[in-house]
Amino acid sequence: MYLCGSRFETLIPKPSPAAARALQHRMAPQVVRKNGFGKIEAIAGIDVGFPDGGKTTRAAVVVMDALAETVIDSAVIEQPTGMPYIPGLLSFREVPAMLQALAKLTIQPDLILVDGQGIAHPRRCGSACHLGLACGLPAIGVGKSRLCGSHSGLPEARGSIVDLRDGGELIGKVVRTRRQTSPLFVSVGHRVHLRTAVRIVLQTAWRYRLPEPIREADRLASR
Repeated sequence: MYLCGSRFETLIPKPSPAAARALQHRMAPQVVRKNGFGKIEAIAGIDVGFPDGGKTTRAAVVVMDALAETVIDSAVIEQPTGMPYIPGLLSFREVPAMLQALAKLTIQPDLILVDGQGIAHPRRCGSACHLGLACGLPAIGVGKSRLCGSHSGLPEARGSIVDLRDGGELIGKVVRTRRQTSPLFVSVGHRVHLRTAVRIVLQTAWRYRLPEPIREADRLASR
């Protein structure tokens, strides 16, 4: 599978926290916050787990047919964890393995749903942004919890949406995909408009709280 990279060096072997934060500041302005794709036929979900007490990084990617709602490709890779967990720098721990998993696919997805944050990040460069810039594919951040920002109360009905803001800046949307369940925190990763990101998340959360491609990837990464 061919992956076009960013013009920035998005992967630094074991960067210092200061170097990683500096790179996030350089990458953030390069995130494209408008739609940059055509017809979406194959949607990928990607997730990363850390078995063996965090010594191993396991990345799983599942590609689903956007219309038939069936799995059409998947890949899993395991490799030694290259960086300890540092709040706000999770992408440097995850993205190298994500790229390896994407490279094993035989079907290139049109868009990636990332189990993590996009611009809803203190430096506006979460895992979905980092991955999108590294591989060149449209990406959406789908966080299960809030990393930064604040929002107003969210109604319990499915499809309820409120703004997620940080210092007055709109950084994402809080989206209820299932009635009376915890919401998801949706944000731009790369080459997608926020409004489109919310629509795709709601459309792919067919049966459960999580979008089905991410749910399948989560199951694969957890095995």
